[in-house]
Amino acid sequence: MKSVLITGASRGIGRATALLAGGKGWSVGVNYTANLAAAEATAAAVRAAGGQAVVVKGDVSVEADVVAMFDATAAAFGGIDAVVINAGIIAPSLPLAEMSAERLRRMFDTNILGAYFVAREAARRMPLDKGGRGGSVVLLSSIAAKLGSPFDFVDYAGSKGAVDSLTVGLAKELGKQGVRVNAIRPGLIDTEIQAVSGDPERATRLGPSTPIGRAGQPEEIAEAIMFLLSDAASYITGAILDVSGGR
Repeated sequence: MKSVLITGASRGIGRATALLAGGKGWSVGVNYTANLAAAEATAAAVRAAGGQAVVVKGDVSVEADVVAMFDATAAAFGGIDAVVINAGIIAPSLPLAEMSAERLRRMFDTNILGAYFVAREAARRMPLDKGGRGGSVVLLSSIAAKLGSPFDFVDYAGSKGAVDSLTVGLAKELGKQGVRVNAIRPGLIDTEIQAVSGDPERATRLGPSTPIGRAGQPEEIAEAIMFLLSDAASYITGAILDVSGGR
């Protein structure tokens, strides 16, 4: 049975990925930051789907928390075969000129520094030359990294551009050590994160303007993530896959 640590697994894309992994018989480390009840509900759903689960609290922007969540997942399952770097934040729509320094620091601490901390811990544990079993890392970027998100979330878009660069660089570092590193760029996905932007109906409102004519669902992103984690993607590394309905 393979094991995966999923950051931000208590809701949205992270939860959908955890449930899909459970349904495929995987053991899942369900990371959360604040909502224990949601994390425990996700873990219960993973078990009901046929997998195993352990709930691990931790803020990805805190180095010690990241180490602890890897320790807890590895202890529960005897090692880690895959990591999904999903935890991230967004903020209300604003042009850059109106964004506070506090907002920018929080955005970059979570979405950039947090992604780097998790990726670094994976790079310290998973490679064959470090005693690991190899495996796969999938990072969650965003189509915003390509579009720039003007007047909305240029800070978020920039943070996801950093994730793209991390994906390409780390894939080259770890490729010969049995670890594949790829990213998904979701487009407009109907999850509760839209409410944080100040527009809870954003996905419904903007969905028809996409080439495919609708917003995406978190389960559709989860399918792409699980493909990249699987042996079916054994010759794919350093790839950034747009799952955006054509945006």
